[in-house]
Amino acid sequence: MSIQQEKLSQAVSIMNELDIDMWITLVRESETSPDPVLELTLGRNITWLSAFIITRQGDKTAIVGSLDEPGVSSTGLYPTVVPYVASMRDDMLRILSGADPGKIAVNFSTSDVLADGLSHGAYLTLKDYLKDTPYTDRLMSAGGIIGALRGRKSSEELERISCAISITEEILSELTGDLKLGLTEKNVADIITGGMKKRGLEAAWDIDHCPAVFTGPDSAGAHYSPTDREIEPGHVLNVDFGVKYLEYCSDMQRTWYFRRSSGEQIPDEVQRAFEAVRDAVRKASEALEPGIEGWKVDDVARSHITSLGYEEYPHALGHQIGRKAHDGSGLLCPRWERYGTLPFEKVEKGQVYTLEPRATIKGYGVATVEEIVVVEEKGCRFLTHPQEDLWVI
Repeated sequence: MSIQQEKLSQAVSIMNELDIDMWITLVRESETSPDPVLELTLGRNITWLSAFIITRQGDKTAIVGSLDEPGVSSTGLYPTVVPYVASMRDDMLRILSGADPGKIAVNFSTSDVLADGLSHGAYLTLKDYLKDTPYTDRLMSAGGIIGALRGRKSSEELERISCAISITEEILSELTGDLKLGLTEKNVADIITGGMKKRGLEAAWDIDHCPAVFTGPDSAGAHYSPTDREIEPGHVLNVDFGVKYLEYCSDMQRTWYFRRSSGEQIPDEVQRAFEAVRDAVRKASEALEPGIEGWKVDDVARSHITSLGYEEYPHALGHQIGRKAHDGSGLLCPRWERYGTLPFEKVEKGQVYTLEPRATIKGYGVATVEEIVVVEEKGCRFLTHPQEDLWVI
């Protein structure tokens, strides 16, 4: 069974759970204007305006342009494929009137970007199709469906993520043997990229900052491209990196300290910062379980970091991961306006999260790790091998 077959079956179950009668994905020219959900529900691009319609009874219908019909039919995912030439309006209204859905979910969301794939133009087209019908007032956000669909990982999805993690760990382990003073951030990135290309893989996100490499104090940080800054004695070095394996991603961070001399002990302020981050991950993992709101898990780690005198880190504790490095809807994040309703979403079994607090060390750099866990029936389980000790060069 393909990932798309698994996900379409899962979607019907989720719709019944949420009491939603019909889900419509309306998209066009998906190569240039993609709806992120299409990779889970179709696995290919389409050109003409198309509607992919699923009902809570399990009916799956695609209304597509006549030239797109052979490709969509070949997937076998939609038992009913309706081709059109001039307009899909009449076919859309016929299907709606036949099913007479009370709640119709479409792909918009103010908080979850991966559930916000319906363009405004396509939405206006849909509203025009539905004028003078009762269905206009029955439209609602498909955010709940899409969030659960992306979040609840199947066994195959988990296997692919685990493989991506294992490969990332191998590459980072190899990197440790190559690290030395005088290398630039760009040099380090090249070593990592070489290990990825040797394995025939691609980066989990934009190659210009995957890997992100930042060394010492006052560096640009994780969302900036590696620079010509050299690793100097006393620097803390961080790498943020992941690969994509069979369309599923990893996303990990690791931290190294470069001694000033061969006999130097790790400075207390560096060791304390690393331990603060490591212990924040432990505490958050102990709190993470089905049913808890994401902000509460974030607060466990954030409070631990700030209680030790470190400044509050300016990002979420963790995000979901899957086909995208930043996947799913619920976040382990503070209750900041920028996150909308995401902090209040409840954690679910099967979701895969990163845990990535950080602590700034004045004069040295930033201590951070990024681990990956899967939520199970009770608690969570690490998919990464956690960095328990600071790696010293």
